[in-house]
Amino acid sequence: MIESRIQNPESRIMSQASVIIENISKSYGKVKAIEDISLSVEKGEIFGCIGPDGAGKTSLFRILVTLLLPDNGNASIEGLDVVKDYKKIRKIVGYMPGRFSLYQDLSVEENLKFFASSFNTTIEENYYLIEDIYKQIEPFKKRLAGRLSGGMKQKLALSCALIHKPEVLFLDEPTTGVDAVSRKEFWDMLKRLKDWGITIMVSTPYMDEAALCNRVALMQQGHIMQVDTPEEIVAGYKRPIVEVSSSNMFDLIHDLREAKDCHAAFRFGASIHYTSKSDRLNTDELVSYLKNKGHKDIHVQPITAVVEDCFMELMQKDGNA
Repeated sequence: MIESRIQNPESRIMSQASVIIENISKSYGKVKAIEDISLSVEKGEIFGCIGPDGAGKTSLFRILVTLLLPDNGNASIEGLDVVKDYKKIRKIVGYMPGRFSLYQDLSVEENLKFFASSFNTTIEENYYLIEDIYKQIEPFKKRLAGRLSGGMKQKLALSCALIHKPEVLFLDEPTTGVDAVSRKEFWDMLKRLKDWGITIMVSTPYMDEAALCNRVALMQQGHIMQVDTPEEIVAGYKRPIVEVSSSNMFDLIHDLREAKDCHAAFRFGASIHYTSKSDRLNTDELVSYLKNKGHKDIHVQPITAVVEDCFMELMQKDGNA
């Protein structure tokens, strides 16, 4: 378990921001990866950057961990400028890139020792910090990293990012490509780290993971559409919404979008989320319309919006959906 050598979380979580981003932009030739982004992350919170591939999440994270220079704007980590103070920042941040980047021909233990020695520390000195994570893969410490499963690689990468006791942890799509159980275990680990005052910025394309963050930035095509708590984002969704399914799911989404009162219809797992232009959604009329279109086994159920619905609504407003 994590020992009391880390400060009590309540004494560390202060009002000032741990990460400050002001009007950051970055382009690759004619492609604008991120454009005029501004936000702040408070000490000791889990802050999520939520968006699909191409939203600009990785470029933003690489700027914050001093691996990439911004074209415009400023950013600071714990009061240190990401350009001028890059050497100091690298000592106080942990970074887990989206692609597994550890040495695949070294063992689990050898990788961890290498990263510890790079920061002039040892596994023994900071073992208490990674114990809850590392003990799950310690029985395989002699196995080459390249032969680990996705979930085990994830835990090793997180252990290496934490071994020098960083103040701010950056995790770029850490749960992509791992199974549902490993995803849950990973977020449980992050909650324990957050409880000890470590500031965590995490990016993910999975909208359901937004609910696990204290606050999130919804990102699309290099822009931030909204920054708020998941609860406030959902509370701001005012349209009535229903979940729709039928025996002919292939034609259902087309027919729903052709409905006279349709505002939006998007596939969500095994069903379709449908919203109307009206303030009130008449489910009987909708069922009758679908029957006339030849649909059978029609299921229409009013639901509460989730973050993904809010994301799609914002895209509608921006004209990107």
